[in-house]
Amino acid sequence: MLINQNSSRLYVVDALRGFAIISIMLIHNLEHFDYYFLPENLSPWMKALDKQVWDVLFFLFAGKSYAIFALLFGLTFFIQSDNQAKKGKDFRGRFAWRLILLLGFGIINSAFYQGDILTIYAIIGFGLIPVAKLKDSWVLIIATLLMLQPYEWINFACALLHPEVAPANPASWAYFGKMGEYIPKDSFIDTVVGNLTNGRPAVFNWSWENGRVFQTLSLFMLGMLAGRKGLFKESDSNIRFWKKALVISLVAFIPLFQAKTNVGTWYTSEALIRPLGVILSSWANLAFMIFLVSSFVLLFRTSLFNKALNLLAPIGRMSLSNYIIQSILGSFIYYGFGLGMYQFTGATHCLIIGICLAILQGIFSTWWLHVHKQGPLESLWHKATWVGRQD
Repeated sequence: MLINQNSSRLYVVDALRGFAIISIMLIHNLEHFDYYFLPENLSPWMKALDKQVWDVLFFLFAGKSYAIFALLFGLTFFIQSDNQAKKGKDFRGRFAWRLILLLGFGIINSAFYQGDILTIYAIIGFGLIPVAKLKDSWVLIIATLLMLQPYEWINFACALLHPEVAPANPASWAYFGKMGEYIPKDSFIDTVVGNLTNGRPAVFNWSWENGRVFQTLSLFMLGMLAGRKGLFKESDSNIRFWKKALVISLVAFIPLFQAKTNVGTWYTSEALIRPLGVILSSWANLAFMIFLVSSFVLLFRTSLFNKALNLLAPIGRMSLSNYIIQSILGSFIYYGFGLGMYQFTGATHCLIIGICLAILQGIFSTWWLHVHKQGPLESLWHKATWVGRQD
């Protein structure tokens, strides 16, 4: 039986956010939570299986799950802003304070897992404030310009003038190279210090080098526009929209993926290949993300898949709590201060661990929400957001 979609809560959004959180966790497990290490003494057949598992999961989710998360971040901003606007209040000031609080959560999470995105979202999220009152057309123009990756096009144009000049190594490489100094060690304190002092600069630089800053802000704005248009509400017109989006995104993804894969055969100059690779990867991930979202929404509206997909909704409603919990558990499982499983687990074993953690998070989230209205950190974030409010 379909859940009542006429209620004010968008259950499809909860479930989609849960899907994003779980798929992010599966990728994190394969990466040993940012500590890439190939175990020794694996049999040839296990190495072959691990490669297949790695390739399939990265094809499906790498760069796409975070994109879904960013899209829904913008959607949530609209919902909260709209709720306050109906009361005659401007949400932007509270949103700025909410972002500062999110930054605090992100710093805590970064102590366990240096790949944290909460701090990045908290900083980039301020870009929503100046566009919040703009007309849809202007927001779409700005979002499109950001998604075009203007900085990388500037780099590409400069490289056309001097293709023989080899670009410097990405700044993030130096930081990532130091991870072996603390993550495999058995000191929790050294790991925390390393994550915060070395890991955060590594991830910030990596995000900039891979076009994530422009892409993320663009997706925030597109999510806000999706909220304005009510695209996640149940209606015949929205079903038609998502069907069109599914077809168009799939048609766009195929040539973009081919181009991204073969960009190295077009040029011999690394100065040209690098920015063009970032641009094409960003666009390919966007297209496949839209395909995933469209497929999810359409399947969620069917009686055959609704009940199964809605099992993800509790996880999505507790996305902040679950995201930080998975970082704490993942670092303990794989890092040297904990079980040190990075030494023994290839992609296949990591996938099994990730699936088990996902099931546990689903059980925990369902139980918690039977007793409480919000997740533990969601409740704390909500109370701190509205501290001092006078209704």
